[in-house]
Formats: sequence, structure tokens, C-alpha cells
Amino acid sequence: MGHSLLEALNVRVVGSGERNLVLAHGFGTDQSAWQRILPFFVRDHRVVLYDLVCAGSVNPDYFDFHRYTTLDAYVDDLLYILDSLGIERCTYVGHSFSATIGILASIRRPELFAKLILIGASPRFLNDRNYHGGFEQGEIEKVFSAMESNYEAWVNGFAPLAVGADVPEAVREFSRTLFNMRPDITLFVSRTVFNSDLRGVLGLVRVPCSIIQTAKDASVPASVAMYLKNHLGGRSTVHMLNVEGHLPHLSAPNLLAQELRRALPR
Repeated sequence: MGHSLLEALNVRVVGSGERNLVLAHGFGTDQSAWQRILPFFVRDHRVVLYDLVCAGSVNPDYFDFHRYTTLDAYVDDLLYILDSLGIERCTYVGHSFSATIGILASIRRPELFAKLILIGASPRFLNDRNYHGGFEQGEIEKVFSAMESNYEAWVNGFAPLAVGADVPEAVREFSRTLFNMRPDITLFVSRTVFNSDLRGVLGLVRVPCSIIQTAKDASVPASVAMYLKNHLGGRSTVHMLNVEGHLPHLSAPNLLAQELRRALPR
């Protein structure tokens, strides 16, 4: 994609301030997921937003099934964006899938990141010996089968489960962005995400991290937040939000924004 990457991924820079803040959305959403968070930061930050290449807001022709087989290609995109914008230092807020992208980017280029703020992050979704990721392999295969056989029915079941809290507007919004994605891309990315395992590299992270976890998340057990804290190589803290769901920026934006403000580097 070269120089067209910023345009392809709908890169936007909004707000004013000397400090850079990157808001990176997770799987199944796009940058519009931050719309209720943005007003809390634009007055004193230069906020960078972009869409992951798998997002429904991006032309699906840009999704290269050969290139995006691992998380490294997504890390390449993030670093290219930051370099193209001339950003030498930023606070990075990554939700879910983008939390893992941020972790890997900080290992590769630690000088770029003053802090990582990780929302609903998981180094591995699958259970393993002495590790509870939340899912068994057989459960995941059933999810993939459901996506393949009837994508609409899967979205209608998955969206309220992921949102968790009784917030119909958030369910509608998450459903909208899931339906915007091409089903074959959704399935491909899901396989990449669920087959990834970052546990072995967490100790290489030297950037300070704030881990934000909701009290009940169908995708990420609360114990995973403590696992991250105990295994990340840099100074890290855990902030528990007393709300349900995997998407607090959609279901409880005011509460999340307050926690994000507290987590910003001083």
C-alpha cells in the first residue's frame, strides 16, 4: 500500500496539545468506537485514530490474506502510521486485538511509547496448562463454524454477549460494525487472533502499562489482567471497572474515559 496506507486506513489526527494519544480499536469495530471517548481528550491531546485493515470501514481489497497471517503485519501498519505522522512519543490506548498489537509494537520500538493503556487485553484466549484464557479449542472451533454457516445469526448472538451490559445502543453499534466486515475477513482474522500467543514475549515489554479490565467479560477472564501484570516486563497496574462486557467504550464511555484520564502519564 505504501504511501496510500494513511488514506486506506482512514488515519485522522484531531485535537490540540503537545502530547500524542493513539486510540486503536479492537476486533469487530472501527475508529467510530471511540466517538464517545474522544471529547474527553481533544482539548489537551493530539489524538490519532485509524482503522485496522480488517475493519468494515476499510476497502476489503486492501486486506491481503497472505500478508495478514500474523500480528506482525498489523504492527508494521501501526509503526508506519506513527512514523509518517512524525510522532516520536505517544501514549497508546489499545482495545483487545489492538492491545496485543501495541504490546508487540512497544517491544520493537520502545522509545515511541511513553505508556501502553490496554483495555480487555489477552496474551492468549485459549486455555493451557496452568493458564486460564477463557476458551477451549473445541469451543473456538464451534464459533468458527457458526460464523461460516450463518454470519448474520452469529453476529446477532455474539454482539449482546460481547457487550455484556444491558445497553441496547451499544449492541446495535457493535452489530453494525460487525455486519460492515466481510465475513471471510472476519473469520480469517478471528483465526489469527485466537491462534496467537504472546505469553512468551510479555517479559520483553519495558514500557509502563495500565491494564483496564471490566468486572465481567465473556471474552477475557479477570484473572488474565493479573496474569498480564505479573508477566509484563515493565511497571504495570490493573484497573478494574465495575461494569460488564468487553466493550466499555461503547457501553460505559464516561466511566472508561475517567479511568483513561487517570491512567495517562503525568
